[in-house]
Amino acid sequence: MSNVGFIGVGYMGYGIAKNILDKGNSLFVIANKNRKPIEKIVSKGAIEVSTLEEFKQKQLNVLVKCVTNTPIAKEIALKLANILDKKTLIIDITTHNKTGSIETEKIYQSNNINYIECPVMGGPVQAEEGVLGGIVGATDNNFKLAEPTLKLFCKNYFHFGPIGMGAKSKLLNNFLTLGNAALINHMAKAAKKFDLDLKKLFDVAKLGSGNSAALIRVFDALLEGDLKGFKFTATNSVKDLTYIQDLLKDFPEAEKIAEDNKNYFQKAVDDGYGENFISELIDKK
Repeated sequence: MSNVGFIGVGYMGYGIAKNILDKGNSLFVIANKNRKPIEKIVSKGAIEVSTLEEFKQKQLNVLVKCVTNTPIAKEIALKLANILDKKTLIIDITTHNKTGSIETEKIYQSNNINYIECPVMGGPVQAEEGVLGGIVGATDNNFKLAEPTLKLFCKNYFHFGPIGMGAKSKLLNNFLTLGNAALINHMAKAAKKFDLDLKKLFDVAKLGSGNSAALIRVFDALLEGDLKGFKFTATNSVKDLTYIQDLLKDFPEAEKIAEDNKNYFQKAVDDGYGENFISELIDKK
């Protein structure tokens, strides 16, 4: 059993935290804006702390950080680096920009705190089921230290090399995922406009090379009248695609595709739908 701290119990973080708790560990959480998942995980046995300083009293073996972006992750790191004991391992699930995890690790290294990046593939459902895919950047030693915790919420995890390699791998995977999601939205909107049978269209699409987890995630729900099948917001899509554009700046054709997809989600944000899930945009103008 380990003492595990957790920052970022939200859509994704809740499922990860639940698996850590369910498998016999002591879990300490801190709230941000959304109290609903915090109250839910506390009802299952997690202990809420009020300040980051309280984590020091909990003798943490691991602290998991699942926050929105690189600036937030670095801001938290600047505080934690002066609070946590050297024995605490940081597992950072944040989707960083191409240098964000490298910059974040340097902050923790100032107090000799071990750090790995492990952005994940999968959504809130996969997080609760404990079958996420972990994309790890770490030293060999820190990777070994992290494995017992990674096994609590990942079906598979892959060590891509030192810090920074995980972020690049995650961004390229999100380039594919968000591109697929945008295409699926465009297809569904056009099909509705043409009054096509969505079930038949879905059945045909699954037979071709366009079949994907994103297609199934969106259409399984859509056919039941649920537009929340793809639980990732337009605002987060813009953030990731901004990072992806920067990563791909030496690949003009790929960068242009990332820009086009970003502009699609940016329009949704500008129209007031930033906190809507990707699949909810199907019914937006």
